[in-house]
Amino acid sequence: MTTAKGVIFDLFHTLTGLESEWSDLPLTCDVLGIDRRAWDEVITQKSRWRLSGEQRDPFLIIRDMARLVRADIADALVREAAAIRIQRFRHALQRIPAENVDMLKRLRKAGVRLGLVSNADAIEVATWADCPLAGLFDSEVISCEVGMVKPEPEIYRKCLGELSLQARECLFVGDGGSNELVGAKEVGLTAVFVFGVISELWPERIPARIASADYHLKWASEVPGLLHL
Repeated sequence: MTTAKGVIFDLFHTLTGLESEWSDLPLTCDVLGIDRRAWDEVITQKSRWRLSGEQRDPFLIIRDMARLVRADIADALVREAAAIRIQRFRHALQRIPAENVDMLKRLRKAGVRLGLVSNADAIEVATWADCPLAGLFDSEVISCEVGMVKPEPEIYRKCLGELSLQARECLFVGDGGSNELVGAKEVGLTAVFVFGVISELWPERIPARIASADYHLKWASEVPGLLHL
């Protein structure tokens, strides 16, 4: 158990639901005919430029990522994949688990200040304004809007500044992607690893992420219990 004046959340795979329930639409890599592991490597390790907002055009984002795997990807296929990806992320942001929305409202009612720090490109957050989570945070820091990317310390510090809180007063809650838990701890935040969503995707990554966190929970909705609420 711990106490905190603020909680900063990751978005995707933390506050979103199980990825298998995001949408009935196909994965981008399947539309492109690219192996998912190769696509995940591009998404997580080779495309800071899209997360920082250097490129915001959906067609160019998908084309440039796809061509890191296959140089011969046709433009027509890229356009199809981009359109489907926009809709897929629209569905993901519309289908936020009700318990996560309720959890955030409960924290706010208790006087806890809330932050969001998300690595996301322009496609992934194109419909953020329609998400039931939008407006529930005292600070929303989305990488493509601020030109900073987790685990860079500046992105956490920007959120802390907007919350008017010190790192030692806050939790950071996330699934651990982009080495975000390590980055959070390096700026002085208490790191909370949430593993429920990634357990269906990458269960082999869970032990290392537990080891890098101060606490671990299955679901983000369990955060109030960590705060004695």
